[in-house]
Amino acid sequence: METYAIVLGYAIPFFFGLIAIEALAAKWKAVEVYHDMDTISSLSSGMTNTLKSILGLTVVIVSYSFLHKHLAIFDIQSNLFLYISAFIGIDFASYWSHRFNHAINLFWNRHIVHHSSEEFNLACALRQPIGDIIGIYFFLYIPLALIGVPGEVIAVIAPLHLFAQFWYHTKLIKNLGFLENILVTPSHHRVHHAINDIYLDKNLAAIFIVWDKIFGTFQEELTSEPPVYGVKKAVSTYNPVLINFQHLWQLTKDAWRAQSWWDKLRIWYMPTGWRPVDVNEKYPITITNDPTKQIKYRPQLSMNLKIWTWIQFIIFNGFVLLLLFQIANYSYLELINFSLFIFVGIFAYTSLMDKNILAVVFEFIKCGLGLFFLYNSTNWFFIESYIPAGNMVVGIYLIVSLILTLYFYFNLEKEQASEPAFSK
Repeated sequence: METYAIVLGYAIPFFFGLIAIEALAAKWKAVEVYHDMDTISSLSSGMTNTLKSILGLTVVIVSYSFLHKHLAIFDIQSNLFLYISAFIGIDFASYWSHRFNHAINLFWNRHIVHHSSEEFNLACALRQPIGDIIGIYFFLYIPLALIGVPGEVIAVIAPLHLFAQFWYHTKLIKNLGFLENILVTPSHHRVHHAINDIYLDKNLAAIFIVWDKIFGTFQEELTSEPPVYGVKKAVSTYNPVLINFQHLWQLTKDAWRAQSWWDKLRIWYMPTGWRPVDVNEKYPITITNDPTKQIKYRPQLSMNLKIWTWIQFIIFNGFVLLLLFQIANYSYLELINFSLFIFVGIFAYTSLMDKNILAVVFEFIKCGLGLFFLYNSTNWFFIESYIPAGNMVVGIYLIVSLILTLYFYFNLEKEQASEPAFSK
């Protein structure tokens, strides 16, 4: 876990650097790619996913080591063929797990956050879930276990496979020629993130587009049909935690409201978007049926609030990096405490972006937790290893953050809006 944390610590600034390059290139080309608050939401989602991964908050029903121990037929020695086989096998499993996430109501909750951005850029690649707390796709790794791929190889290849999916979340790279027939390209993935009917649930592969062509889920990007991004039922929030569990909450309400017990049971495993007829009639929800008429979520926020939100994001990204680089010095309780503080802080400032009263509630909780940990520590989560008088700096930040959150929330109507609430 310590090694993984250090790798993430270096990977995060690298990803942010690529995002900055894309933003500059988009500005130079006069192409609209980024919206500032949407970008903060995406990057904040990445931070929550990092916390979940570091804490190991995933219950594995059957571990890969168990599968390998009991199913392996061959004993393959470490060589290049072994690593190539592992990469292809992981990609095959990724295709099917991705397809299940798109096809089944309950499983869509594990993936909706990644599709929730109404923009398409490198930042939205970091919208990763915290709701996939149960590892349910272990059976997809049985073929790898059967041929004897060791767990150590999977542990090396899996993160590389994940990181390799970052680069193609962009509108700036067009057709890549013959590579379009082999690899997942930006063009293929723009299709995947689109809500146009012809593009829905297409191009599900992670690295090799051949899986889609073999299993009938391939769709090329059409010049006559520009992709429109997001999800059919717009999430209408910047809070990544709420996005992660929004679909699950809708399913829970629908199951409770359904008159038929059969509908209460089957709603969880029906195709994504299915609702009982009686519930759909009595409690209709707004769906984007015509993507050309999509109205993007754009709450009115003043320039001062936007600047403060960027400052909050930078501070909390610093906290995440502090956690990653100092993880070896934390007890597990300290790791939980610091992660909880960061989690609550992210919830607070992203709720303020939504102008939601929860911003005030969670800001008080954040301030209370921060001051409590500060009172009981001479070196607040080892921050003084990087910032002189770090404890004092943290204390000042907590008080200023609380005051500014109260100010911004209760003066939102008086602040001069910088843009319309919604835009096409």
